[in-house]
Amino acid sequence: MSFLIKKIFFSGIFNGCMFLLLFIGIQNSINKSKVNFLINETIELPISFIVGSSFILGSILGSFNVFNMNNE
Repeated sequence: MSFLIKKIFFSGIFNGCMFLLLFIGIQNSINKSKVNFLINETIELPISFIVGSSFILGSILGSFNVFNMNNE
């Protein structure tokens, strides 16, 4: 199995588990807020969901970065 496929597989499994833990953890969250986009705003969401989902999205996007450390 190539390195890229292993990296994508591990990232998918890890972020999927983090997403499940996020849903379990926000069940009793009381503090809610709206996210303002350029055109519309979202419904009231728990702040922990907003922060957690942005962390998971950043982790997914960061796993696609390829850094070539060879100084040749």
